[in-house]
Amino acid sequence: MADALRITAEEKAILTGEQGPGAKKAMEIVVALAKIYGATDLVQIASAQVSGVSFKNLGQAGLEFLQDWGAMGGRARVPSTLNPAGADLEAWREMGFPEEFVCQQRAVIDAYVALGVAPTLTCTPYQTGNTPTYGQHLAWAESSAVAYANSVLGARTNREGGPSALAAAIVGRTARFGLHLDLGRQPASVFDVRCPIRSEADLGALGILIGRQMRNRVPYLGFAEELPPRCDLKTLGAAMAASGAVGLYHVEGLTPEARLGAVTTAGLPVVTVDGLDAGYRLLDGTPTEIDLVSIGCPHASLPEIAAMADSLDGRRLRTELWVTTARPIREAAAAAGLVARIEASGGKVVADTCLVVAPVAAFGFRAMATNSAKMAFYTPAHSGLAVRFGSLEQCVEAALTGRWKP
Repeated sequence: MADALRITAEEKAILTGEQGPGAKKAMEIVVALAKIYGATDLVQIASAQVSGVSFKNLGQAGLEFLQDWGAMGGRARVPSTLNPAGADLEAWREMGFPEEFVCQQRAVIDAYVALGVAPTLTCTPYQTGNTPTYGQHLAWAESSAVAYANSVLGARTNREGGPSALAAAIVGRTARFGLHLDLGRQPASVFDVRCPIRSEADLGALGILIGRQMRNRVPYLGFAEELPPRCDLKTLGAAMAASGAVGLYHVEGLTPEARLGAVTTAGLPVVTVDGLDAGYRLLDGTPTEIDLVSIGCPHASLPEIAAMADSLDGRRLRTELWVTTARPIREAAAAAGLVARIEASGGKVVADTCLVVAPVAAFGFRAMATNSAKMAFYTPAHSGLAVRFGSLEQCVEAALTGRWKP
């Protein structure tokens, strides 16, 4: 009920403007959402992660909205990080990003910095220092990061919108409902995965199928075979969040709440997964000629960059290759010699951005290959490119030959 929301004296003071108009505006947003979703109170958060960064998506109106909020005195009061921008802010010129776009993108980032948000520019903040612990409440907006924080780390966050995550950052609170509650974290269905998972692409295809079926409900997964070490669960969560709105999943024996017995599966419907062909059909297109290979959605980790360098092994590429990652991860990869190895083959290790939010049309690409289910799901609509989807080995082969080998 709208009138059931309880707020503390401090929260009321913020709401009445005692801490300035910027904080008042933020609290109004948080309280409005709390009432819409039937929350009984607000919960203090340990961190925020804000989306809505690329000027491609935000536009001039979004930039002015942020600048106005900053002029009102809004400032984040908890550690807050930022999603990828629309360009690599250091290598944009040599990569061919339009100068006007980059100037507009810098203005967006400056507006966020004025609001107290750190310009981390990554969808994997948990790889670069914003790593929550079990049970902490958060206000995160990036869908793949939400799934990872909830599922793999055992923190608690709903899938915030960009403005609501920013509002939560400014007041240090969010509405307590949904995945902040024990009840909201209980699974609704069990998926018995009997087919083998051999690659990160297999895990992504599985996630696409589960996300389509579950929408915003919580699945519980059991695997008949142990997952290979290279299969990072961030791939699974990103795919579920892309095709549905899954913010939390449990994996038998792997994720913390499943290991600790904090969830129950008794009496739940069971879905048997015998194959992944349907997931591949949803993601894999038909082009045979490839001119761009994209790795790193969500942003690549240091081991993933190392695997790419090993796969190339000094051979020359016939396509563009973008390995996208966070700036600190790129710096670590450069220090380890991995960036130089990839560049020696003709590839690029790109920081700050992601092909989902970059102005890809400016580069003239026609067909992309990727091992990311999230990238394959979004790219046709967001960038207009045809897509081939498969394993890292298939993507490397496409980068070396310019052709897709089924």
